[in-house]
Amino acid sequence: MVQLHGAAQAAQGAEEISVKRPPDLFGILLNMFQLKSGPTALYRMALHATGRLTAAERSFIPGMEQPKVVRVARTYVALFAAVIATCIATHSIIPAMLVGLPSFYGAWLMVVFGTTQHAALAEDTLDHRLNSRTVMMNPVFRFLYWNMNYHVEHHMFPMVPYHALPALHEAIKADCPAPYPSLLAAYREIIPGLLRQVRDPQWHVVRTLPAGALPEAVAA
Repeated sequence: MVQLHGAAQAAQGAEEISVKRPPDLFGILLNMFQLKSGPTALYRMALHATGRLTAAERSFIPGMEQPKVVRVARTYVALFAAVIATCIATHSIIPAMLVGLPSFYGAWLMVVFGTTQHAALAEDTLDHRLNSRTVMMNPVFRFLYWNMNYHVEHHMFPMVPYHALPALHEAIKADCPAPYPSLLAAYREIIPGLLRQVRDPQWHVVRTLPAGALPEAVAA
């Protein structure tokens, strides 16, 4: 029986939860086109480009890495300025549709995929098998999503590269909850779950481990 790494990985930091409780349903809809997160990201990029970081960022970004944040932000600002200048020079929006704007008009697919990761599941647990979803997807979706549909596996063994996640799934599936057979099947649980959490933020979907699975995730 394969040993799992969930408890060790939980110690590395808080779980990334894209849909907090109670869920902000309107915010999720806005982010289908990055209308909520996008302006915030642009503001922070501009702030970093001026050499400043927020107090929260200074608390978790090591001092030796903070100049890198500034350099990267300035690179992005220069890139976007060049794209805007090219649009003006060519009297065409096509350059922006290739660089920059896809983050907005293409955001819906990331929301559709990303919401399946943890929405309506438990938050305060050390066992990632109970707060993550593995959703079986077709080859095109897996390619676009870099196999992150194998999300339980990704969290249990985050150092495993994306291309090896399907093989990892086969290796540890006896110790994990059954995967969702399709994107539609996942949303049949997620949508009612989020609507219920609007009324009752303490409620969450309870995932169950298969018979004979390890009782908890342990480091190898």
